[in-house]
Amino acid sequence: MTDRTAKLFLNIANIIMSLLFITPLLWMVVSSFKPETQIFADLSSLKALLPLNFTFDNYIAAFDRIPMMKYLFNSLFYVTVTCISGLVVNSICGYALAKLQFKGREFVLMAVIALMIVPFESILMPMYFIVNSLNWVDTWYALIVPFVANCFSIFMFRQFFMDVPNEILESAAIDGSSPMKTFISIVVPLSGPVFATVFILDYINHWGDFMWPILVTTGEALRNIQLGIQTFFTLPPVYYGQIMATLTFTTVPIIILFLMLQKYYVQGITSAGIKG
Repeated sequence: MTDRTAKLFLNIANIIMSLLFITPLLWMVVSSFKPETQIFADLSSLKALLPLNFTFDNYIAAFDRIPMMKYLFNSLFYVTVTCISGLVVNSICGYALAKLQFKGREFVLMAVIALMIVPFESILMPMYFIVNSLNWVDTWYALIVPFVANCFSIFMFRQFFMDVPNEILESAAIDGSSPMKTFISIVVPLSGPVFATVFILDYINHWGDFMWPILVTTGEALRNIQLGIQTFFTLPPVYYGQIMATLTFTTVPIIILFLMLQKYYVQGITSAGIKG
């Protein structure tokens, strides 16, 4: 097999995989603009992916049924604050593990790596008891503070910062720059890709939060968009057109975020790969 043929087969395989991944998303978007009775009637044919009988009725009905904008604002607020706070905390931790010499550094690194594999479900109830003892239930603190520090993000930053030349840091130290000043003025400006990568990964992860918000929010005031979507399944009647409209609407912020940062995301994933 020639290189040209191999490349052709690789491209075909990539196209097929792309279609497999994008088809459910496309069906969701198209279905959100269809009348309720037509969504599953067209499912057995290619009409399922065509916007026939285009209508905004599902969106209008969904917005009338639940306070969509309120839930969306709640999600945008606490997820954004969590991720931005996480960038500050986790980048400093990653820098310390990559470039600073202190007693117990290797033990801390091993602990960070070990904690990456601990399932969230195993610490869910202990976290809730702590939050409850602090009287944080049904407050922004419960949604934000427990998730600012993230072991995977720390490790990503650490791997990226390992490639920052020590000569630059040593020159800054000779000029009298403190480690924190060196980090802010030299390292951070060079680290845009990893910051974008961590931000996107954390944002997507927290945007889909369901289990934790349903535990720590007792009313509708702080309810996020995922709990809002659940309303369509728990309050009869169930209209799948409205569900598709809500899902489409809540997917838009993530798509916009990725399109804005995709260049840096690819660079960050490439440069922050696992090294020895």
